[in-house]
Amino acid sequence: MIITTTPSVEGRTVYEYKGIVFGEVVSGVDFVRDIGAGLRNFFGGRSAGYEEELQNARQEALAEMSRRAEALGADAVIGVDVDYEVLGSDNGMLMVSVSGTAVTLR
Repeated sequence: MIITTTPSVEGRTVYEYKGIVFGEVVSGVDFVRDIGAGLRNFFGGRSAGYEEELQNARQEALAEMSRRAEALGADAVIGVDVDYEVLGSDNGMLMVSVSGTAVTLR
């Protein structure tokens, strides 16, 4: 499955538009990562735990979107957009949503 943020795939022609597809992941951040992030916030530096969680959530959302496109018979998703949100009363949840247009190519 070709996944791209561009509106086309270089060297290929869009043959058929299958529809908009989405992938969403809501992920909780655990207590240990919260403590580590709090210390890094106080002392400075990057939070490897949060970065890893963000990367995993993004990959899962892209994989889900790809599965949905494949179910429609698509061989590519073009115009992909990735959005991030923090959810929950204590901002303890991370939501990653991706969307794009499922297409077949020639």
